[in-house]
Amino acid sequence: MLKDHKFAPVQPRPPTDPYVSTLLGKIADGKRVLNLPKDEMIFAQGDKADSIYFVESGRVKVSVVSSGGKEGVLALLGPHAFFGEGALVGQILRLSSATAVEAVTLFQVEKRAMLRALRDQPDLSEKFTAVLLSRSLDLEDDLCSQLFNDSEKRLARVLIKISTMDQLNPSEARISTLSHETLAEMVGTTRSRVTHFMNKFRKLGLIEYKGHLTVKAERLTEVVLRDDAENGANSNSREH
Repeated sequence: MLKDHKFAPVQPRPPTDPYVSTLLGKIADGKRVLNLPKDEMIFAQGDKADSIYFVESGRVKVSVVSSGGKEGVLALLGPHAFFGEGALVGQILRLSSATAVEAVTLFQVEKRAMLRALRDQPDLSEKFTAVLLSRSLDLEDDLCSQLFNDSEKRLARVLIKISTMDQLNPSEARISTLSHETLAEMVGTTRSRVTHFMNKFRKLGLIEYKGHLTVKAERLTEVVLRDDAENGANSNSREH
């Protein structure tokens, strides 16, 4: 859980653009900017749910821990994303934890301030609803992938999704290297399996390690997710 003394100035990377700050610009009270370093916990499972967070820059991991201590990663969120929205619909305690996986700049908006803004600002309400609907579709895709894809394809989908978060050229995007343990938690497999497939992707030229992890999304889709892409295209043809 965040304490006031944890908001000491740090040096996160500059915001990617003013989208979030513009969107929340009319909220004067109940909002503050948080600059947090890598590995800082934003809130923990079981904490009081009293605010929502918007990502201006950096990335945040949202995860849950079972009673047996096993962690599962629900989402890795980048710029323009928000989390903690359960507070707006009556959630009293956090059902998940949120941690900065790299230096982040966040806007924290108190529950009452956000509800008031959604009521009074139609533009904000419209954008917020659109993102919620998009997230619902993403969750359906993730569930289908978890049910029907093998771990190699699930890893490929995760890498492509991460690479398209905030990149101008998502077909060959550079991203901060994530640990294989974090990737395994997102994919739902073991770290050794992730290491095996990452080495395979590197040998095939689908990813590169040069300080950053470079994901060649188009090639990764073509080589690893080809069947899924073809099935989707065939399905679209039948629909038309």
